[in-house]
Amino acid sequence: MKREILKRGDWKRPLNMLLPALFALFFLACSEDFLEPEPLSFFAPENVYVDKAGFESGLVTVRRDLKRDFYSDRSCLQLDHVTSDFGFGIGMFDYTVVTPSSGTYMPILPLFERIYGFIKNTNVIISRIDNVEWEKESDRNEILSQALFYRTWWYYRLIHSYGDVPFIGYELKGPKLDFYTHSRWTILEKLISDMEFVVQWLPEKTKIGVPNKYAAYHLLSKLYLANLDFDKAITAASSVIDGPYSLMKKRFGSDAADATKNVIWDLHRPENKSIAENTESIFIVIDREEAPPAAKIGSYLMRSYHCGWWYTWVLDSQGKSGTYAGGPQYDALGRANPDVNQSYWYSYEIWEDDTYSWKTTPDLRRASSIWWEVDKILYNRPGSVDYNKPINPMNFAFPVDSFFIWPMPYHKTYYPHAPGFEGRPMGGAGDMYVFRLAETYLLRAEAYYWKNQLNQAASDINVVRGRANAPAISASEVDVDFIFDERLRELAMEEFRHGEMVRVSNIMAKKNLNGYTLDNISKKNWWYDRVMNYNTWYKMGSIGGRAPKIFKTEPRYIYWPIDINVITTNTMGVINQNEGYEGAENNIPPLTVIDEDEN
Repeated sequence: MKREILKRGDWKRPLNMLLPALFALFFLACSEDFLEPEPLSFFAPENVYVDKAGFESGLVTVRRDLKRDFYSDRSCLQLDHVTSDFGFGIGMFDYTVVTPSSGTYMPILPLFERIYGFIKNTNVIISRIDNVEWEKESDRNEILSQALFYRTWWYYRLIHSYGDVPFIGYELKGPKLDFYTHSRWTILEKLISDMEFVVQWLPEKTKIGVPNKYAAYHLLSKLYLANLDFDKAITAASSVIDGPYSLMKKRFGSDAADATKNVIWDLHRPENKSIAENTESIFIVIDREEAPPAAKIGSYLMRSYHCGWWYTWVLDSQGKSGTYAGGPQYDALGRANPDVNQSYWYSYEIWEDDTYSWKTTPDLRRASSIWWEVDKILYNRPGSVDYNKPINPMNFAFPVDSFFIWPMPYHKTYYPHAPGFEGRPMGGAGDMYVFRLAETYLLRAEAYYWKNQLNQAASDINVVRGRANAPAISASEVDVDFIFDERLRELAMEEFRHGEMVRVSNIMAKKNLNGYTLDNISKKNWWYDRVMNYNTWYKMGSIGGRAPKIFKTEPRYIYWPIDINVITTNTMGVINQNEGYEGAENNIPPLTVIDEDEN
């Protein structure tokens, strides 16, 4: 097997181009014991992790790593939306161009190594926690629990993006090229064990941006669900629901006096997410305009999720470009790229039922007062014959281009820049939710559903729908697709959508539901079927006009390919490739035991 892996690698390439960041990132924080080098700086781990203050400084780095999942252009959060039923984007309309050796820009390939770099930072803390004498066991266990919480987050992301992966739970102290893949089910058991320790030691209240006991219970509920421990998932979720939280049902915060808005608008104002009045917020990441430039990233939500309203192909009735990147509308809607193209289904169809259309629904989450509807996008180019009138897609050279002009969920995407900002408006800084109580209710509803306790599932769903003034549903309407419809109505642009769909796909496969099986998951799975059934772009298959596109995906893309260089440079071990991709023919059975001696 080792010889076969080497044969597939290009050993003639320079070593520094072949060695993946997976290994390099781990080595950066480690010394090679057999060489016994002197620390290069005061900031070497052996100089930092000598007391409580040193470990707390390490946690600052770990928290900053999590922030990178949510912010910036083409963030990981956006990637999870364009690989789901939500829409398409980041150049990924035809999935088949994404391969283990793809030469085009695809964030899927570097993400694997990037996450292991973040895991490396948690492992340094975990491995060194007992290198010092602690005055209080509670201090030691709280810091350890925070590191375990973040490591669990990253492994949860890995196994719901790539499936079976190597589990590395210790600080590497020297070169290591003999990694082996572990079963995702084995990793799940390990993560659950870790988090059961974490919920005992994290305090109920922490500083803003620091996970507490309830954030840990929320994450633990996801893990129990993923592992089909539905009773425990209900218990964990109930620990949060019965805790010091409640859904926000009345107007609050910065815009509470604005009668044109509603409580859903208030809930998603960046400045309202961390205030004490917000009793729904469980765990957030922080990005503030007042922070030093090096400490903030910016949301990029307006650039990434808003339609290309200002592009030259938005023509007026004279066939001339009617919009441009300037004026008040430019400040309000931003310089949209966009990197995430939401589907017609999310824009309109998901809000409709036998009684209401998207226009008439009482659901506050689709209220036109907090969305920027297409008819509110104006021709803003001075001199246009239609200046200050609503854009008319019928004027476009290719009428099919109207698909690229969609209503924007402005309550979620509007992150204004600081007063006086003079750059390109991409989306300013502001806090974001990691976990909030509405999702906890939907997690518990899902656990009830898997147990066939449909009345309880409907009750939890109706708590969330009731806050939004949406019509209540009956137990007979509850199924996994409705739950994921509700998750999208409530959690769009918040949840890691692809990962949650993969989680459910594995539950259904392990339960052998609807013809899904674990042995055949790369060829038949719920993720693929839902994408093809609900994502308008992939249902269409192709779209002509200004920039013709063919929308194509396959069941194997439930799991993303692992960069071929990561596999070929692991010369003394075997990192499996996901089924359906180049290199999978060399796979061996994944490990089902984690070596605790190395943890």
